[in-house]
Amino acid sequence: MEATTEPRRHRGIAPGSFQFIVLMSMGMAVTALSIDAVLPAYGHIRDSLGMAADDSAVTGLVTFYFMGSGVGLIPAGLLADRYGRRPVMWGGLMLFALAAAATAFMPTLSAMLVTRFAWGMGSAGPRVAALAMVRDVYEGEEMARMMSLIMAAFILVPTIAPSLGSAILVVGPWQWIVWFCALFGVVVALGVFRLPETLPVEHRRPLDLSEMKTSMSLAIREPGMVGYLIAFTLLTGAFMSYLASSQLVIDKVFGLDRWFPLIFGAIAITMGAGMVFNSWAVERVGLDRLTGWAMMIYLIMAGALLAIALVNDGVPPFWLFLPAIAGTLLFLQMLGPNINSAAMRPMAAVAGTAAALLGMVSSVFGALLGGVVDHEFNATITPIAIGMMVYGLVAAVSWRWATRSQLMARQAKQASA
Repeated sequence: MEATTEPRRHRGIAPGSFQFIVLMSMGMAVTALSIDAVLPAYGHIRDSLGMAADDSAVTGLVTFYFMGSGVGLIPAGLLADRYGRRPVMWGGLMLFALAAAATAFMPTLSAMLVTRFAWGMGSAGPRVAALAMVRDVYEGEEMARMMSLIMAAFILVPTIAPSLGSAILVVGPWQWIVWFCALFGVVVALGVFRLPETLPVEHRRPLDLSEMKTSMSLAIREPGMVGYLIAFTLLTGAFMSYLASSQLVIDKVFGLDRWFPLIFGAIAITMGAGMVFNSWAVERVGLDRLTGWAMMIYLIMAGALLAIALVNDGVPPFWLFLPAIAGTLLFLQMLGPNINSAAMRPMAAVAGTAAALLGMVSSVFGALLGGVVDHEFNATITPIAIGMMVYGLVAAVSWRWATRSQLMARQAKQASA
């Protein structure tokens, strides 16, 4: 393990401990909970707002949440580099809880989209702070391993969230789901008080306009950053297309709406298994080599999914669709923490800002790219299959360019030393 800073002494949760992994996971999982627990409530929300049963406008609840999360990442990152990680995580969770509670009282979909945007902004705080904390303490393959462990624990939330949402709907209205999300945010915020501050005071950056520009410039001009940013955004868009349309696909294409929580959870377990394998393999194989293998297999699986869609006019047998989509998403999820870790390797000086930049661009534009695919939904799996293949191909080219650029920069630095 390579420690990049020495955290302040603090009674509570030590970085790298089981409790640290769980709390970081829960901080990042507020997003998964806020999305996945609400998916089974689509029909109830349509009914309460007087919308048509097949109105896809309700998928905007996912798109606007992710856009809010993306927009909130830049200020969260700058504040995390100025005031430390813990205050940003705590403050974000408080905004998250308040906006979630407010959503329950909104009378129209448009008003709900506004509070969902604010709800997403709140989730930016724990997301940036968690990634920056990990970067403060680890780097390279060790950071990728820790991020994979965090993501493996995090993936437990989407495994159970749809079932949890469905269970809540049995005993109460859909508003109870968002109140539960608000309560979850408060509970995680209380845990933040036991975390150490991983950013020493002497390493904090002043919060002024020129310093903001400098931090952003340092991050974006780092060799490989733009390529990694493009790749990560495209892969996020591919995932968003699945996430927002998953309930519609299971219901309208396969007629299995009753089984949606179980199907969604099973796919999430598959993705979690990929995270566990990734955490084991990354130190043995190497970050770049493992990412290359995962990218290649992802494209093979996405190609198989597209072939299945085209051969069956977009409505394949479910037994063919399920392993194809699960395998595609498994390797898609492996790529996320690896590309993120590769982009963050040289970012020690501006870790918060770099994490925010990666998160903002990937969330906002990834949500928009996912929305393009969702808009084309036609009661078949073809739009999702095309989106995953096309976005994956361009992401692979961008990742390769970024990796070569970063390698050349390291070699040049070593040669001049």
